[in-house]
Amino acid sequence: MRWLLCFVLLMCVSPALAVERGGDCLSCHQQDSANRQLQSSSHAGKLGCGDCHGVDHDAIDQGDSYVSVDVCGRCHALQLKEHRKSRHGMGLHAGWGCTRNTAGRDKQDCGFCHQQGDSQPISTVQCARFLKQSSEMRQIGCNRCHMVENSCASCHGNHLTAAKIVQDPLVCAKCHMGPDHPQWEAWKTSQHGTLYQSVGASDAPTCQTCHMPQGTHNVSGGLTAPPSGKPYAKEKAEKQRAMMIDLCKNCHAAGFAARDLKNADVVRLQTLGLVEEARKIIRDLDDLGLLDPQPKGRVEHPQRGSELVLDGAMLYEDISHIESLFFRLNKYAAAKTFKGAYHQNPDYTHWYGNAEVKLLLNDIKGEASRLRERGGQVQLPQNAQQEEKVLEVLQNRFKRGELSGDEYAEKKRQVLEQILQ
Repeated sequence: MRWLLCFVLLMCVSPALAVERGGDCLSCHQQDSANRQLQSSSHAGKLGCGDCHGVDHDAIDQGDSYVSVDVCGRCHALQLKEHRKSRHGMGLHAGWGCTRNTAGRDKQDCGFCHQQGDSQPISTVQCARFLKQSSEMRQIGCNRCHMVENSCASCHGNHLTAAKIVQDPLVCAKCHMGPDHPQWEAWKTSQHGTLYQSVGASDAPTCQTCHMPQGTHNVSGGLTAPPSGKPYAKEKAEKQRAMMIDLCKNCHAAGFAARDLKNADVVRLQTLGLVEEARKIIRDLDDLGLLDPQPKGRVEHPQRGSELVLDGAMLYEDISHIESLFFRLNKYAAAKTFKGAYHQNPDYTHWYGNAEVKLLLNDIKGEASRLRERGGQVQLPQNAQQEEKVLEVLQNRFKRGELSGDEYAEKKRQVLEQILQ
């Protein structure tokens, strides 16, 4: 009896030792909200705090006892396997970047790309925008969504396990909303979303109905393109499309579903064509040295140095005005167009999306004309300096694939003939 009393007192005096010995955390944390949630969950009576958080009480007390997907995967192996196959399974890779060379970095960031004690990163992919942000912005504005790869709590919450939490489309809205990926808003204001709010999930599809059928954790089923909109390889795309049509058949005729999705495909490809038109205008201006500020004279891109960047690693800071217009066109308006189309939302597809793409393209063309007028348009060579610049422009276009080998050779021949005259 005396031994038992000493043990109980020791647990209260030294929580770390109590946890290490398998002591009862509830002796000190009975009223904590985490405990109340745990006791109302399906984990109650099956798992203790130490089973997930470990036994380092100081780390637990500081909030550093991170529960990764690997911890949950000890019991939920199938769900983890499905999760890792999906686009959620590469959330960190798409959103993070190595901070080892950034000023004021938070060393805790390392744990998201490295296993403890392992210098080899999980992935070599880095996000330029993440690297340009302050540590605070990375934590709140980037990581809260992109940590989904390594945190089941991103969707399920920390200690609750009620299915209704992850069956509500609102759980998706935290990340799948906003100007660059407005899937939730597009769905909510579509016919599907309207029906859901009026009559419930029994007669209307939700995010989970289409992207997590039968409770799968592979949220990428049925998708025929990544967030950039560039299509998957034909064989993969056809398999994914068949999967989605099979789901749509629960409510719609297969032919109707196939036609509607095909129309969305065409809208997506048309939109990507407009994006490429705008991108080419800006590349041409860069070739002519007309961007202000020029890439070589601005703060270097964290991954690509002084190179002009107009792809997924493009920044929205330290760039020219015309590049800012392009960022909005590509990252925001184009995304609204085809994501609105796939979520059957006419207003997002047209007015928020397509119209904005074309208005921004007009602005880009107008700004390009102004820059050319201000900087002087390089036409046929009239002096040695211009001749050299024209040849450089042609070479850049050939390297980017805008000119075939034959076209490049012919245009180069024409310039050289002008020089020899």
